This record gives sequence, structure tokens and C-alpha cells, in this order.
Amino acid sequence: QVQLVEAGGRWVQAGDSLRLSCAVSGRTFSSYTMGWFRQVSGKEREFVAGVTSDTGNTHYSDSVKGRFTISRDNAKNTVYLQMNSLKPEDTAVYYCAASTDSVVHTTRLLYRYWGQGTQVTVSS
Repeated sequence: QVQLVEAGGRWVQAGDSLRLSCAVSGRTFSSYTMGWFRQVSGKEREFVAGVTSDTGNTHYSDSVKGRFTISRDNAKNTVYLQMNSLKPEDTAVYYCAASTDSVVHTTRLLYRYWGQGTQVTVSS
């Protein structure tokens, strides 16, 4: 059973930085491609960033490119999302997800495992 636990979400002001983390249980973390998604109540869950299992290649949505950075520490079974220059429109519940594929998918249906989410609120 694979479990994902996000942490780090909180209330911040516009322009602030925040780092989210996602700890993954299990001994096969390094084999998973990891993604971060976010969801605003009443809207679809949208892709934010992803990092592949093998090469560590990253992919970002246009809305966060240049501001957010995804990284992973396979020794700690953890994936991070560094968020800089936060905007009110970044307010959402942020979820991490794990895929058994070797490429980053932007479609949530292709991720097998999900965390419970962490709330990020950015005030103007």
C-alpha cells in the first residue's frame, strides 16, 4: 500500500514563498513519476508540476512556470514543490500524486496514488 502525505500548506501573502512536501511510503518511491496538482472548490483538479522517476526531468504548467520548482529526494522518499512569488490565484488545495509511468502526465487520471491535500491560501 502506497501512502502519500502532503505538508506545508498555510496562509501567506502575495509575493511570499512556500515549500510543500510530500512524503511517500514504500520502498519503490524512486520508480514513481511524481506530480503536483491543485484544485479550487467547484473546479477541475489541474496539473501544476511533475518530475520523472528516472531522469528527473520536470514539466510545469504555464501558470506556474518560472515561479514554482518541483524536486525529489529519493533517499527521503519525498517530493517538494517550491513556490515563489505567490499570487492570490495560486490559492487551492494542493495534492501530490504518483504515477508508475516514466513520463510526466498532465492528466490526473493517469496517476495511481494520491495524497489527502494541503491548503494553500494566498492573500492579496
